[in-house]
Formats: sequence, C-alpha cells, structure tokens
Amino acid sequence: MKLLHTMMRVRDLERSLDFYLGFIGLKETRRKEIGDEALLVFLEDEDGRHEIELTWNRGKADYVLGDQFGHLAFGVPDLDAVVADVEKRGWWYRRSRPELSSRYIFVKDPDGYDVEILER
Repeated sequence: MKLLHTMMRVRDLERSLDFYLGFIGLKETRRKEIGDEALLVFLEDEDGRHEIELTWNRGKADYVLGDQFGHLAFGVPDLDAVVADVEKRGWWYRRSRPELSSRYIFVKDPDGYDVEILER
C-alpha cells in the first residue's frame, strides 16, 4: 500500500495556507468543493510523494483536536535558518535538548497541531 494523504480539519483556511505554503514551503496542487459543506485543499512537498489535505468545513469553526494524533514532521537542511524565521514571526517553539544527537524544533500550526522540523 502507498500512503496517499493526511487529512486535517482547519478552522481558518487562509491562516493554515499561510503556514503550510508560506512557512513550511508546501505547494497547493488542487482544490475540491464538497457542495456548500466544505472545501478541500491539497498540498504536497517538493517530491510530490505525499499530500496533506486541509479540510475547511463552512460554518463549523470549532473542532476537538484528535487525542491520538501525534505530529507532522518535515526535514530541512538548516535548522538555524528555520529558528530565525520562527523567532522573526514571534511564534512559540520548543527546541530539542542539546545532548540529543538529532536537532529539531516543534511549532504549532494555526489550529494547534504539532509540527516537528528536523535538521536532515
């Protein structure tokens, strides 16, 4: 089996797109209207191997964040540049402990989902 996409419900589509397109660097591949109920926006990474489906339900702005979902993870070549960007934006982040062999930070997307950014 091949993993096709990960779906996440979002409260504010524009803020989520700004985060995933502007900060993470994904690109929008397509949109699909589900009548008057919802809009699906598909995003993919530079390799096009996996998509995130942002689902914005019209008229429903409050969701309970799933208690079994962990986080999304993205790899970058230069974590210090990402940290500088996060600090410039004034966002909260949590950095890996210095004694660990891997370097990463955690930030939260506009809906409160954890996003890990690892130096690769």
